[in-house]
Amino acid sequence: MSSWLTRDEALDRLGVRAQTLYAYVSRGQIGMQPDPADPRRSLYRLEDIEALTTRRARGRRVAAIAESAVSWGEPVFATELSTVIHGRLIYRGEDAVAFSQTATLEDTARLLWASAVSPRFATSGVPAETGIAQAFSVLASLAARGQPSLGRNASVLQADAMPAIAALAGALGAAPGVEPVHLRLAKGWRVDRAAEVLRRVMVLVADHELNASAFAARVAASTGAPLVACLLAGLSTLYGPRHGTAADAVAMLVDDAVRIGVRAAMARWIDHDRPLPGFGHPLYPGGDPRGAALLADMKLDDDIRELRQAAFDATGAEPTVDFALVALTRSYRLPADAPIRLFALGRSVGWTAHAIEQVLSGKLIRPRARYEGPLPTDDN
Repeated sequence: MSSWLTRDEALDRLGVRAQTLYAYVSRGQIGMQPDPADPRRSLYRLEDIEALTTRRARGRRVAAIAESAVSWGEPVFATELSTVIHGRLIYRGEDAVAFSQTATLEDTARLLWASAVSPRFATSGVPAETGIAQAFSVLASLAARGQPSLGRNASVLQADAMPAIAALAGALGAAPGVEPVHLRLAKGWRVDRAAEVLRRVMVLVADHELNASAFAARVAASTGAPLVACLLAGLSTLYGPRHGTAADAVAMLVDDAVRIGVRAAMARWIDHDRPLPGFGHPLYPGGDPRGAALLADMKLDDDIRELRQAAFDATGAEPTVDFALVALTRSYRLPADAPIRLFALGRSVGWTAHAIEQVLSGKLIRPRARYEGPLPTDDN
């Protein structure tokens, strides 16, 4: 049977601040449950805390550093694109939250690509179907006909990216035309009143340092794959519950809260020893600024507002951008899969920036693995 510690006991064992403890919980590294004696407080699994302290006590050997780098560890690439520092997301020296107040996705592409001209993602045709499946199909078709990226300069690669992103926008529901993508997306989804919030969402999710899908795009680019193939690699990686479809779990939590009540819904997740989806982010111990920015301008449904407060009271964790995406999907009556569509379209600009930066570096990404399997038996 597991043993449990109070918050103060857990902090004393770990020697960290409360925000770091909550980050461990949000990453699933420390189990948490409500305190039976006081449901407003939480208990933390002793075995997980002891395992963490043991790992932290190990020497920081070169191999250990290299291995830990692949999971929220040490930086492994030099980049000029974006970073998270002191709780802020920075795009090429610009605070992303402040930038998102007025910028469009096209403005964001110009900034992240360091482009001399403002990119355009104009489309003319209307696809028979729209959605993520169509997005995969469109990018795959373009990638199969794409030209290798090696030996080509930034402006040429940007020229490759623009029609690909335009095609992606159409596949995800943007109406044809030359207007900024957010206006055409709102028109295509028939939610004109949501145009401004769609604009800001796509700017805020355009890049996020060396996230999993950006890394996949860079790996593809490092081999000289066509720029569109790099976007396809990014989209494929985005389409996982630990990345771009994390909002699906948040939607499930919100559905539970509406159906059985906030407290009961939270208990279902916590009783199964899972962190509440949509709350707490390992890079933002003080709260995800993207989520805060979007929620500040949004009128929330009563159930969502109550869930946000109850989750904070129980865990001390602030809502992430995934929670905000679910909240705006419901508030503006967007398509049910709007979170992943917005992530894919916004992030395509960041994938392009990472791919171009990687191509221009001239380096192949090819790490080594530490083999732990059996060796052949020497018969001699």
